[in-house]
Amino acid sequence: MKAELTDLEKGYVAYTRRSLAFYDWWVLGISNKLFWKCPTEEILELYREHLSDNHLEVGVGTGYYLEKLLPEGGPRIALLDINRDCLEVANSRISDYRPEIHQENVLEPMVLHGAGYDSMAINYLLHCLPGSLETKAGKVIDHLAPYLHDRGTLFGSTILGADIKRPIPATLLMKHYNKKGIFSNTQDSLGAIMEALSTRFKTFNVEVHGCVVLFWGKGVKESYREKLKS
Repeated sequence: MKAELTDLEKGYVAYTRRSLAFYDWWVLGISNKLFWKCPTEEILELYREHLSDNHLEVGVGTGYYLEKLLPEGGPRIALLDINRDCLEVANSRISDYRPEIHQENVLEPMVLHGAGYDSMAINYLLHCLPGSLETKAGKVIDHLAPYLHDRGTLFGSTILGADIKRPIPATLLMKHYNKKGIFSNTQDSLGAIMEALSTRFKTFNVEVHGCVVLFWGKGVKESYREKLKS
């Protein structure tokens, strides 16, 4: 008898090699523009502003953004995801850069060997994780922060499910994804991500495009760093 999937597993098992072959077309080409009202170019611009040559990509998708924007000159790139298929697809896409590979559950403490990073991206990850946005964003940042340099930047995006105006097609698609467990974002609000960032970073910014919030936090607070060590 097949075991029932956990809420965490429901958020990533849909991303198989077969479905990932259509990811760029459906998510980046159609959904972002027509449903979520946040054209992929907006997320590309976020990467242009914050992607460094010492970068950790968390929740790697297909590796689209890295392939488009990785700087020349042998940057250090690492990929982290719980989904082996995503890691393999993204790795093959940027194989020339020989990325470090970490298959980890970002909601749990982890050990990443090697030096820390100057930038980290958590792009389209949080809305796939179970739990309230403030809690899951907090856990993700808490588990990544020990590996982010003090002046480093964590940036990303997530699809909000609360306190925003959505066109009917977006509402229906989001409801479908939440019913299947691919999304867990019905209560995810802008205030929750702001709270998670403001308590951990010296400076932060959020910018809403349609259903999507683009965000970044820069400079880990000393008091927060000390709290992580205790």
